[in-house]
This record gives sequence, structure tokens and C-alpha cells, in this order.
Amino acid sequence: MCSYQGEMIPCIELRTVYIFAPLQFKNEKARREYNKLIRDVKRVYPISLEINRAIIETYEYMQTLPDEKSRQKHMKRVEKGLKQQYTPQMKKLSFSQGKLLIKLIDRQSSQTSYELVKAFMGPFKAGFYQTFAALFGASLKKEYDSEGDDKLTERVVLLVENGQL
Repeated sequence: MCSYQGEMIPCIELRTVYIFAPLQFKNEKARREYNKLIRDVKRVYPISLEINRAIIETYEYMQTLPDEKSRQKHMKRVEKGLKQQYTPQMKKLSFSQGKLLIKLIDRQSSQTSYELVKAFMGPFKAGFYQTFAALFGASLKKEYDSEGDDKLTERVVLLVENGQL
């Protein structure tokens, strides 16, 4: 109930509803690719949220540590725990889902995966992981562009976030 000009009236908060123009596909292949994007976002988006939460928690905790030695010791424990927790999930992802995860991590954290690895684990490990990703045709430096290349992905993410897909 809300008070409006001295009267008590029912008050209901509605979530935002996104309305986009209907998509026009050139052919059936484009429609299948869009459906695949929806499936991939639904699978990878929750993982990107978990990773972003872990990044924030780790960063906040590391700010409380007194010296560099204790920070590095903590980072080794965090890295080991993350590998243990996420390796089984990551092994089940397809190549396109892995590339999408890299972009969604950038979307969530406003930093590329390369920048995050470099900040937490140092430039050597960041370079190693970037080289490893490049061997498979991916890039940790890939940025999320919600107005350009990733416009369709942004549309799907908004709809998935809001429960419309």
C-alpha cells in the first residue's frame, strides 16, 4: 500500500519489460544461429554472474590484507579453489560458449578477462593464458561492444535477465 494525497492505494512494482522490433532473418541458418545464441547465453550467463561475484569478493578481501606476500598467498588459494570449482563446468562448454563467456565477463566486470588475470595473477600468467587462448582462436582481450558486434547478444542477455526468454 502507498499513500497518495492522503489516500491509501494499492502499490505494485512491475519489472521492466523490454520490447524490441521483431527480428527478420535472411534465411533458416540465421534463425538457427540466433536460437543457438539464446541457448548459449542461457547456459553461460549464470557462470559470468558467479565469476563476477567471485572477482568482487576477492578484490574486496585482498584490500584488507596487510602485505604483498599475504595477497599472493591468498591468490594462490583462490586460483586453486576456482580451478577446482569451475574446471568441470568449463570442460562442458563448447568453443562458442567459451568465447561468449569471455565477452560476458567483460560485460559484467567492465574489464577484459586479460586485464582481470593481469591484475590478480600478474602479467606473466596473463600473457600465458592469452597465448593459450590464441592457439584456439580466442582472445582474452576481446571487449564486449553492446552497440556494435554484440548488439544481438545484448538483446538476448537483457531478455534472459528479465525472464522474457
